[in-house]
Amino acid sequence: MDLNQDLFNNTYSFAALSAHVLCCSSYRVFTRPGNVYASGAATSPLDTEKKMQDIQSAIALLQHGGVIIYPLLALALAALVVVLDKTIVYRRHARLPESLRQLVETYGFKWDELDRQIGNLGAQNYFSRFFRTIMDNRTKPAWWVESRAGDEAQQIEKSLGRGMWVLDTVITAAPLLGLLGTIFGMMQSFKLIGPAGLVDPGGVTAGVAEALIATAVGLLIALVALFAFNYLTRLQAQTLDEMERLGTRLLDHIRLDTQAAGDGHGAVNHETA
Repeated sequence: MDLNQDLFNNTYSFAALSAHVLCCSSYRVFTRPGNVYASGAATSPLDTEKKMQDIQSAIALLQHGGVIIYPLLALALAALVVVLDKTIVYRRHARLPESLRQLVETYGFKWDELDRQIGNLGAQNYFSRFFRTIMDNRTKPAWWVESRAGDEAQQIEKSLGRGMWVLDTVITAAPLLGLLGTIFGMMQSFKLIGPAGLVDPGGVTAGVAEALIATAVGLLIALVALFAFNYLTRLQAQTLDEMERLGTRLLDHIRLDTQAAGDGHGAVNHETA
């Protein structure tokens, strides 16, 4: 009974520590570096030593999780790489300054001013690419501009969605691998039960520990990947919706310019006649 209670306490401590570490890492990824330590107090040596002991205990507990821990860690690493990559992409290439948004929202802006602000974003910025496509084709018919803008929006959507299948795979595969680890652990425990009864109680406990650790790690990885997937999917939808809305503003501006030019040309012809 004491062995089972210690096993439960160690497993619970590992899950709590892993959740704390992963949540802190996700918070630091999705927030600005200047805001992470703004409200944090200085860490004492005792707290640092305690955290190091907890990390060492978690590593030691992972070593008893069986061979399934290694593919689970590989899935966690893949998910982390995708999250970091998407964070860099959205910060560097999907940034829209408020001044540019305000400019597009006003129908009376000058195209030269828009061209200047788009140039400040850089050629790799998604909003810059999208607006540049509309600007370069604004002298063409409206249907032509809409077609070119739609093609560019599809390319941007593919770029934003690149690698999301990895998170989707991790969400599905991690719990299944954890379940597989549970099966292996229970099979290891059943091998120690012979015709004469229980041969090695400690070995049975080790098998149960392997089963619980694999399941806990698989579920934890899947949960973190699920939160990251939902957040990035929502961010992608917001970016594309904003791009579509501002693109409609530019197309309306082009139609107004075309209509004004047509009215002016008609007035000149009327005066000449």
